[in-house]
Amino acid sequence: MKNHRILFNLALLLTSGLIFLSGCGDPSGSSGGSAGLLADNAASQVYVPPGEYDEFYGFFSGGFSGQLSVYGLPSGRLFKVIPVFSLDGEKGYGFNEETKPLLNTSHGFVPWDDAHHPELSQTGGTTDGRWIFINGNNTPRVARIDLTTFETAEIIEIPNSGGNHSSPFTTENSEYVVAGTRFGVPYPQKDVAINSYAENFRAMQTFISVDPENGEMDIAFQVLLPAFDFDLSHSGKGKSHGWTFFTSYNTENKHSLLEVAASQNDKDFIAAINWKKAEEYIKEGKFHEVPANYAHNVYNEKTHTATSTMKDKVKVLIPSECPGLVYFLPTPKSPHGVDVDPSGEYIVGNGKLSADLTVHSFSKMLKAIENKAFDAEIEGIPVLKFEEVVAGVVKEPGLGPLHTEFDGKGNAYTTFFISSEIVKWKLGTWEVVDRVPCYYSVGHLMIPGGDSKTPEGKYMVALNKITKDRYLPTGPEVCHSAQLYDISGEKMKLLLDFPTIGEPHYAQGIPADRIQSKSKKFYPIEENEHPYRAMGEKDARVERSGNIVHVYMTTIRSHFAPDNIEGIKVGDKVYFHVTNLEQDYDVPHGFAVMGANNAELLVMPGQTETFLWEPKKEGVFPFYCTDFCSALHQEMQGYIRVSNQNSNIALKWGLGEDETIQ
Repeated sequence: MKNHRILFNLALLLTSGLIFLSGCGDPSGSSGGSAGLLADNAASQVYVPPGEYDEFYGFFSGGFSGQLSVYGLPSGRLFKVIPVFSLDGEKGYGFNEETKPLLNTSHGFVPWDDAHHPELSQTGGTTDGRWIFINGNNTPRVARIDLTTFETAEIIEIPNSGGNHSSPFTTENSEYVVAGTRFGVPYPQKDVAINSYAENFRAMQTFISVDPENGEMDIAFQVLLPAFDFDLSHSGKGKSHGWTFFTSYNTENKHSLLEVAASQNDKDFIAAINWKKAEEYIKEGKFHEVPANYAHNVYNEKTHTATSTMKDKVKVLIPSECPGLVYFLPTPKSPHGVDVDPSGEYIVGNGKLSADLTVHSFSKMLKAIENKAFDAEIEGIPVLKFEEVVAGVVKEPGLGPLHTEFDGKGNAYTTFFISSEIVKWKLGTWEVVDRVPCYYSVGHLMIPGGDSKTPEGKYMVALNKITKDRYLPTGPEVCHSAQLYDISGEKMKLLLDFPTIGEPHYAQGIPADRIQSKSKKFYPIEENEHPYRAMGEKDARVERSGNIVHVYMTTIRSHFAPDNIEGIKVGDKVYFHVTNLEQDYDVPHGFAVMGANNAELLVMPGQTETFLWEPKKEGVFPFYCTDFCSALHQEMQGYIRVSNQNSNIALKWGLGEDETIQ
């Protein structure tokens, strides 16, 4: 009787599970159906047991949040949000004196941007885990994040550009990251009538060199192009290494109601730029040195401080003066993504308004160039004959094709925004072999290494724009979403939904072991070269020069030194230079002052950061550690006494019973 009841209850649970799962639809998402809903067991495929690690890091752009977020795959767990272009009160980024210079531009301090496309550094066409780059779309910028610290190390502004969208895709060995302009702007920038667009506006493609040792960026050269809207880009690999490809739309050169006006031509273009040829022209001096005004901001890991340098010129190449530099490949109208397969032979440029997928051949492109198979010339740039460069066509695969990535097994995967699906097709035969629905309106997709020479064809992530009915409602705005698919077999299987930060556009994935072993644990205190460091409590002090006060403060579990300060006056500018003396992994300390008009500091072990406080009224104000650090964390606090502006109270600071008077 007891066994019968156990079996009955088990059957009831299984039935309930089946009913629940069937209400969600086929969890595999495959058009081929399922051998049994419980047989697939998607939950077990994404479950990472306590104490174990994810197999991949996933780096997701934050879109209008201006940040970059880090997830584990396959779990979908959020590990970190890396502040890049936007202020971050959690870490004091953009608030502390050390990181403020990173957000400097020719327009002044710009504490926000629209971050679309993360791109991992590569060596030999394989992601190497050293750095990840991301674009600022609004105020044209490119940032480099150091993957030993997961912190922004550098931001460079892009002059002569408007809307830095087709960016910052790397070349095979990270020789360059590219930055293509989305919006044509007057060149040189000046006050002109908008309806003089065709005459006065141009587009600029920028090639940013990357130092192979330290990653530092510099604008190597720019290429002046017609004022089309350049949408996305990818650099060649293998046989096409040395070329970069940019999609364009608005080849009509219109400036209003582009949804209609920029959809008139039957074909737009992929611009193929031979950057090795560009290097030759630069060496020969066939460039124009053009005045420019742009910021180059670099964080120094020894001084723990960023500096901003304004630069005043760039080298510009003009295609009509540089034969062989640029060619246009006709592509069905309004293409968005452009993607290059692992061999470097196939260039996929999908026209959003086309019923088919058109794939170009790099070999045929070279042959067409050799044979001068040109249809026309635009501002000195040859337009190759369409039929001479096409490798094949995927017939009627879906509606609204956007982006393609590859699994390294001869398959390509393309997102379709309108029909909300991902379609798998064969390179070379162009046949559709599978399709899965996405929920909903998928934009980019990501396969770890999927835009490199060595894809990791195990998982695929869809980055979706709409999530109605997928999550609990949260007011008028619902979270954006990613969906994880298993692509290790013939059929794609949906494994997991997980919410994302901001509006993710693109993502990059990399095996964890390429980063994990190189992750920095702490900053060695003996290497701290910050000009206001305190190397121990013996260095803790307070100094005044006029109304400028410098507090050299240390923090260690579980107290500040000094923790009592008197003699501060209303109107003073008080700089708290806080050095975290810890030399242990994952022991940051926080610092916050009551009434401050900025944010906290979050200081890593061995690091120094600076907090500016300008007291506006008299009183005694507490400060404390904001990051739980020990059992006596609550006791980690202190006081600052602020007197009136004309006070003659001496500057005094102390720790415990010991006091120093200046």
